[in-house]
Amino acid sequence: MNRRSISFSEPTPVPRRSNSYATSISRNSRNLTRRISGLSTNDLEEAEVPLDPVEHAVAEEIAEIKRYEDFTTIDWVQDAARENLRRKARRQERAGFFDQKGKLAWRRTVWEAYDAGQGWIVVTLIGIAIGLNAAFLNIITEWLSDIKLGYCTTAFYLNESFCCWGAESGCDEWHEWSGWWVINYLLYIAFSTAFAFTSARLVKSFAPYAAGSGISEIKCIIAGFVMKGFLGFWTLLIKSIGLPLAIASGLSVGKEGPSVHYAVCTGNVISRLFGKYRRNAAKTREILSATAAAGVAVAFGSPIGGVLFSLEEMSNYFPLKTMWRSYYCCLVATAVLAGMNPFRTGQLVMFTVRYDRDWHYFEVIFYILIGIFGGLYGAFVMKWNLRVQAFRKKYLSKYPIVEASFLALATAIICFPNMFLRIDMTESMEILFLECEGGHDYDELCDRQNRVQMIVTLLLATVIRIALVIISYGCKVPAGIFVPSMAIGASFGRMVGILVQALHERFPDAAFFAACEPDVPCITPGTYAFLGAGAALSGIMHLTVSVVVIMFELTGALTYILPTMIVVGITKAVSERFGKGGIADRMIWFNGFPFLDNKEEHTFGVPVSQTMTAHPTALPATGLTIQDVEKVLTDSKYQGFPIIETPESTVLIGYIGRTELRYALDRAKRDQLASPHAICNFTPPPSGAPRASITSATLPPIDVESSEDTTVDLSRFVDPTPLSVHPRLPLETVMEVFKKLGPRVILIEHRGRLMGLVTVKDCLKYQFQVEHAHEGSREALGRKERQEERVWDVMKRAGGWVGGRVRGLSGGRLRLGEGSPTAASPAGGINRGERSPGLDGEVELEDRRNVV
Repeated sequence: MNRRSISFSEPTPVPRRSNSYATSISRNSRNLTRRISGLSTNDLEEAEVPLDPVEHAVAEEIAEIKRYEDFTTIDWVQDAARENLRRKARRQERAGFFDQKGKLAWRRTVWEAYDAGQGWIVVTLIGIAIGLNAAFLNIITEWLSDIKLGYCTTAFYLNESFCCWGAESGCDEWHEWSGWWVINYLLYIAFSTAFAFTSARLVKSFAPYAAGSGISEIKCIIAGFVMKGFLGFWTLLIKSIGLPLAIASGLSVGKEGPSVHYAVCTGNVISRLFGKYRRNAAKTREILSATAAAGVAVAFGSPIGGVLFSLEEMSNYFPLKTMWRSYYCCLVATAVLAGMNPFRTGQLVMFTVRYDRDWHYFEVIFYILIGIFGGLYGAFVMKWNLRVQAFRKKYLSKYPIVEASFLALATAIICFPNMFLRIDMTESMEILFLECEGGHDYDELCDRQNRVQMIVTLLLATVIRIALVIISYGCKVPAGIFVPSMAIGASFGRMVGILVQALHERFPDAAFFAACEPDVPCITPGTYAFLGAGAALSGIMHLTVSVVVIMFELTGALTYILPTMIVVGITKAVSERFGKGGIADRMIWFNGFPFLDNKEEHTFGVPVSQTMTAHPTALPATGLTIQDVEKVLTDSKYQGFPIIETPESTVLIGYIGRTELRYALDRAKRDQLASPHAICNFTPPPSGAPRASITSATLPPIDVESSEDTTVDLSRFVDPTPLSVHPRLPLETVMEVFKKLGPRVILIEHRGRLMGLVTVKDCLKYQFQVEHAHEGSREALGRKERQEERVWDVMKRAGGWVGGRVRGLSGGRLRLGEGSPTAASPAGGINRGERSPGLDGEVELEDRRNVV
């Protein structure tokens, strides 16, 4: 029986070139098979074969569709191939336009210059926007924080520092709300609760992704994980509005972590206005890395520290070009922030300080003590915060607004009596960093008669702030953990400094203090606070070099680089004893994101066949109808399908993506009226036959007389050389391939036959099972769950009692505790099928092994 063929290839054949979705690793390797082709830019440039413009348009259409696939990973190998072809198409198009007449040569030169400098133009615009937004947020945050305590009589919109500008002693223009301490206390609580309620309401109603810090999600996005809307305009707007409210509410959260989020959002929104970045994931990754550095730069006034932070923490791919653009973006952002001068002091951040006194070698003992505290603090907070996060996700996900408001209420009640907890954390650090000499004294902080009281106050501030950080970080408001950690370290460090100063004054002639000069201040407690802040920041984030540079740029004192390095080194050593990875890495694990950290080293000692999906859904090269293929697409959620010769032989032929397959079937049915009973042919042409260079092609209009006798040629959408490895290849090597090349899936092939496939999620599942195989017994896990249930019962009873009293007092008009059925989680994908690995030792990731 004769069948009419519908071909997806162009009418005129094009000589074959060596291009595919895969890339070449080693053609002589026994483990990596021959099904790996090169993506050499030189080969593409040497091949002077013109690209069909219609074919290129179809490829661009498929790429546009792929941009909107939420909660999938970018295949960087495919992205590199598409970018090479896109670059060649642009080059041919421009050559055809500019070379029509010799007079247009200068226009071509100008256009090429603009295209080459477009990246720097985009980075400049982004840096300006980040600097302006940072200045705006600093001004608004300081005013909202001060309005809880009082108001300016001359201009209500001025905060306390601007209202009292130039006042030598006292300030008649700044008034507290009342002369009664109780009324001020109640107003402080009311303002704090209202700010937290407003911030949580904005986040829940308009941009759930604006909650939290965002650093862990941004790390995954830069690595290639698609989270639609996380870096969108609404997230940027709500983050910029809700962040000052959350900070001013008094919650133990900071704005430095969210600064990275709104900076990356700014970079994403602005870069999308340029076509060069809108459809190129690799170039967008460069912009996101640069803007992450700029976010840290404006948060700490540390441009070099921002670049190092992006290199050390955010990016798993950081070439020299990205480093230069990150440096330039940080430079522009900090220059704009300095020009805005939000504090009118010439400082980029409030807690910048300058030290003119040297340190002594006998103080190294106390520096080591501070470093040990930083490591223990980070381990303790991460452990208990993850447990609180698990409790929050299980029981409180329906009550994000009530939770944030209650936390702000409780925080205000607890913190108001303590002088260091009452004020904003950045202002508290500014006070704790200062030297006693120079006329700076906050509530007799440097008074000898108040040392015992100050030590007790600082100790309470440290303990209370640690508890508040554990329960507050992760609530559904814009929240970071950088500044709260630094404030905790500063209070602890200042307490140690006061103790050392008292010890020196008690035994001034001791041999231990022989390096101190007589009649000259020897111990500077502010430096201990400064080092404690660096230790706590390093302990919670597991950062080293970037923390040293950030702290150096905050002080500008070269003499304190060595003490800072000692403290951070001790902190890092202690932190590593309690686990690898900072709070951002722990949150990635907790939320179940497919992310392989390139800083980790693994020694599993098993082949990749131990973790692969042994029987993946594969499509035979021929024999399936369109109806059969559509049923496979409907019944499965996999992002691609291997192509085999027959189900019996399982000889691997290629791989086709879900998007390409769906697109081809829709075009065949819509444009060519293909019947559901038409046969799909996935067989690529023989090796010597002509072949186009990309895996998509045009659909020329063909008049089909008998649709039932039609064969639909889908071979143009099949990748004939997918990345495949031997089943005995070590799992560690496969994970390195995922980290370095970034493919979406790797096929497992033995002697030409398909054995299975492996994805990033498969590697992560196995890693999780190995690391937690021996942690805790079922009985212990059951006891922990019962404890959580008892805590939740107590909270429900207390909430019911309070809600009943509120309804009674308001006549039933005001109700509490009515939550939304869906959680406004900062990791929105978790609630859409990507469940997290829980803390009970079991992997709860949905078993969709191909969906990455």
